[in-house]
Amino acid sequence: MAGERLAQGLKGLADERVDHRFKALPPDAEGRTVGELAAERRNLFRDGFTTPVLALSAESVAHNLALMETYAARHGLAFTPHGKTCMAPQLFARQLEHGAWGITAAVPHQVRVYRHYGIQRIFLANELVDAAALRWLAGELAADPGFRFVCYVDSLRGIELMDTALREAGATRPVDVVVELGAGEGARTGVRTETEGLELADAIAGVDTLRLVGVAGYEGEVPDATPERVTAWLRRLVALAVEFDRAGRFADLDRIVLSAGGSAWFDAVAEVFAEIPELSAPPLKLLRSGAYVSHDDGHYREVTPFHRVPEEGALQPAFRLWAQVVSRPTPEQAFLNAGKRDAAYDLHLPQAQVVRSGRDGTLRPADRVTVTGLSDQHAWVRTERAGDLEVGDWVGLGLSHPCTSFDKWQLIPLVEQDGTVTDYIRTFF
Repeated sequence: MAGERLAQGLKGLADERVDHRFKALPPDAEGRTVGELAAERRNLFRDGFTTPVLALSAESVAHNLALMETYAARHGLAFTPHGKTCMAPQLFARQLEHGAWGITAAVPHQVRVYRHYGIQRIFLANELVDAAALRWLAGELAADPGFRFVCYVDSLRGIELMDTALREAGATRPVDVVVELGAGEGARTGVRTETEGLELADAIAGVDTLRLVGVAGYEGEVPDATPERVTAWLRRLVALAVEFDRAGRFADLDRIVLSAGGSAWFDAVAEVFAEIPELSAPPLKLLRSGAYVSHDDGHYREVTPFHRVPEEGALQPAFRLWAQVVSRPTPEQAFLNAGKRDAAYDLHLPQAQVVRSGRDGTLRPADRVTVTGLSDQHAWVRTERAGDLEVGDWVGLGLSHPCTSFDKWQLIPLVEQDGTVTDYIRTFF
C-alpha cells in the first residue's frame, strides 16, 4: 500500500505541466508534462535551457546513494537520511530503494510532504508542540496502523503540550518519543544534563499519549568539535540509553532507538554505536546524514568523514550551477547572471570550475576566474586576463551547502555527463 502511494505520487510529479513557475526550463517546453519533457532527453547546453540553470549530476547522485547504502549496511546502521536537505520525493524514493529505514524531518510541513508521498517511517528531529500539527498527526496514526513516527522531547512543558493536544484530538495511538540530549553548553536543543533526561522519562511514563522509545541528539553541535569530544558526547548518549533501560523505561519495546549523525561525524557515530552494550531489546541505530545525496564543492567536501576513513570510499559533488557572462566592463571584472536567488552563499561563495565557450561550446578550466561576491541576480567575478571570459560564455559553478542550494529551485534537471537531461527533480520547500 505504501509503495503504491509513493509510486502514484511520483507519477503525479511526472504528470505536472511545465510552465513559468520553473525557472531555466526551455520556453518551448511550455505545456508539456515533466515526464514528456524528460522523455525528450534534451541537451542542457543545446536544447533551449536558459541561464542560470542548476544541474544535478546523474552519475554522482547514483554513486553517492550506493556508497552510503554500503556504508550503513557495513556498520549495522538503520539509515534514516534527513530529507530537509533536498525535500525531493524522487530522491526519497531512491534513498528507500537503497536501503533507507525511513526519512528524517525537521518541521511539521516536511512530515506532511512525506506522508503525501507515502513515507511510512518518519523521524522528526525536533520537539513537536504545535497543537494543529499534533491533531493532524493523531489522525495519520489512527488511519494507518503501519505508519511509524518518532520525535524528540527535551522539556517538561513540551511533554505537557503534546499530551494536552493529543488527548483533545482523541489520539488512539501513543506518539513515540526519544529524549534529546544536548551536545553541551551553548549548543542547540536538548537537555543539558542526564538528570534532566531522567525527569523527562518520568514525565513521559506518567501520560498515556506518549511512549518513550529511546534517546537521540546531534553531535554536530558539540562545541569546538574534535573526534575526541564528539566521541565522548556520543558515549554519554549511549550511557543515557543504558540508564533508561536499567530503570525499566523501555519495557515491551521490540527495538530501542538510538539516533545521531549529521554529515560531518557519522564515522564517530558508527564507531560508538558499535560499542552499545546489550539492552533489553536490540538497538535501532538511526543515522540521519542527509547532505550526502548531492554532497558539495565546499563545506561538506571539507568536513566529510570519508577524509578520515578513505578506505570506505568517497562522495562526489553532484551540483553544478551554470550561469552566463552578461557583462565584461573591465579586463579584470565580469558579471554572471546568477546570484543569491540561485546559489547557496551562507557558508561559501560559489567556485568557478569550468568555462564553456559561448562561441563553439568547447570547455576549458576556470583557472583564473574567481567569484568575489553575489548580488540578488548577479555574481561578481574577478579575472586575471582579458581573454579569460567574454560575454556569452557559460561558467560552471561549484556550490557549498546542499541545504541552501536545493531550496532555490523547484525543478532541477538531472543531467548525464554528456549533458543529456534524463529527469527533473521536484522539490517542496
